[in-house]
Amino acid sequence: MTTLHGFYRSSASFRVRIALNLKDISYDTRSYDIPSLKHQDPAYVAINPQGLLPTLAIDGYLLTQSLAIIDYLETTRPTPPLYPADSAGRARVLSLAMNIGADIHPLGVARTVRYLRNTAGLDESQSTQWQRHWIENGFTALEASLRRGSEGRFSHGDSPSVADLFIVPQVFTARRLGVHVERYPTIASIVEACLMLPAFQKALPDQQPDSQQNVP
Repeated sequence: MTTLHGFYRSSASFRVRIALNLKDISYDTRSYDIPSLKHQDPAYVAINPQGLLPTLAIDGYLLTQSLAIIDYLETTRPTPPLYPADSAGRARVLSLAMNIGADIHPLGVARTVRYLRNTAGLDESQSTQWQRHWIENGFTALEASLRRGSEGRFSHGDSPSVADLFIVPQVFTARRLGVHVERYPTIASIVEACLMLPAFQKALPDQQPDSQQNVP
C-alpha cells in the first residue's frame, strides 16, 4: 500500500499529490496538522528524521523531499513523463522547479515564519510581508525565465512537467497570502492550463479529507 504522509495545505505535499495523480498511482493519506506541530511528534520523526512533510511510503521505502519523491516516481513509473526527453529541456524544467523549491518556498514555510515571530520579533503583518516579498521577488525572475523558454501551454511545451508541479502549489500559497498573481501573466496562464487537468484538480488542498478538519 502506498501512503502519503502530508498535510492538505503543505505545498510540498501538494506537489507529490499531483505527481501521484498524473502517474495514476492509488494511495492512502495520513495527515499531520502543521499549525499544531503534529509533524514534530516522535512517531512521525521516527518515519522522517527531519520532521518535514511529505514522506511517501511506497515499494517498501520511505521517501522524503518532494523532488526526490517525484524523481523516484518518474524513474520507476515513467509514463506519462514529467521530464523532457532532451538533456537541455530536463535541465530547464529542473531549474524552474528549483527556483521555487530552493529559492522561494523555504523562505516562507511555517518553520521560517515561526522563527520570524517567536525569535526575530516580527508580528503577523510583518512576517506576512516577508513572505510576500520573497514570493514576488522569485515570481519576477520565474516569469522572465518562462517567457524566455519553450512555447506551449505549460512550463515546457504542451504537457505538464516537474516545473508545473512546483509552480501550481506555490501560486496557491501566494494567493492565500495576498499576492496578485495576475501581475505575472505567464505564470497565471500556466496555472490555468494545469487546473484544467483532473490530476491537478484532484490534488487541490480543498479536495483533501483533512481540509475539512482545519480552518483554511
